[in-house]
Amino acid sequence: MKRCLQIAKNGLGTTRPNPSVGAVIVHQNKIIGEGFTSPFGGNHAEVNAINSVKNKALLKKATIYVTLEPCSHFGKTPPCADLIVKHQLKQVVIGCLDSNSLVAGKGIERLIKAKIQVVVGVLEDECRTHHKRFFTVQEKKRPYIILKWAETKDGFVAPKSKNENKPVFISNKYSQQLVHKLRSKEHAILVGTHTVLVDNPKLNVRSWFGENPIRIALDRTLRIPKNANILDGTVKTIVLTDKKNKNKESRENLIFEEIDFSKKVASQICSVLYKNNIQSLIVEGGTQTLQTFIDENLWDEALVFVGENNFRDGTKSPKIKKKFTQENIENDVLKTYKND
Repeated sequence: MKRCLQIAKNGLGTTRPNPSVGAVIVHQNKIIGEGFTSPFGGNHAEVNAINSVKNKALLKKATIYVTLEPCSHFGKTPPCADLIVKHQLKQVVIGCLDSNSLVAGKGIERLIKAKIQVVVGVLEDECRTHHKRFFTVQEKKRPYIILKWAETKDGFVAPKSKNENKPVFISNKYSQQLVHKLRSKEHAILVGTHTVLVDNPKLNVRSWFGENPIRIALDRTLRIPKNANILDGTVKTIVLTDKKNKNKESRENLIFEEIDFSKKVASQICSVLYKNNIQSLIVEGGTQTLQTFIDENLWDEALVFVGENNFRDGTKSPKIKKKFTQENIENDVLKTYKND
């Protein structure tokens, strides 16, 4: 199962809305096949694992390990439970049950009816953690939310003033590369109006390999200029604006959605993103936007990069009253908070 979790990471950022599952097939204590979920529309992990086995005759005496309950319904591909039954595998070992109402125990039921041994709950916590995005959408009806910002040693996210309309980097190049790796795995990224106006960010993946996240911008009164980087049309972008702008027409790669800024904003953002089938979100700022999610307790983890410099004045960083773990990235410190 540890090997399943290891290879399942290879599909992160490419399989959504499907979870990135890992599968390993074992015959007489030897791995004879393995696979992980293909990009959306392609094979599931169980199919890739079975296809990788050279001698299919061994399958009848083999055990397949999977991080998530095999599906039992027709989607883009046929049910994986049916394929396991077809090849008459001896045993199926499952990390965690699927909470999707289309599956939810039905995959296991199908296997048991076919006289296949089923074991459930092996490394269950680790498997649920790996599939955290999928389970958050299924169970909480919102995306998995990661808060991220960089701050100075003295607790500022931005200087009091600056000369250019671009970001002032607080963290080092290794931390910045790690952020781009994070962007490649998550579905969307969100910033507030002020961040767009003062930094003109691109919010894309430049220092890592992978897809650019969907860009989300708060723009209550449509102050963001048309020549801003996030409105360049190269990446799907959703602008959250006031009801007064309801007649604003969407176009290719640019969608306008309404929310009521006089009410709780974070919960409304979650509803809009859930409606748009977005599974995970990085909230990158600014302080007011980040603090909104913290105050409404709508976040799952927070990554805070602490640089080695001081601003002495400027925009203060958000505040989280939670315990954290930390690690060094060269001269930076990365604090990780979990909202359990």
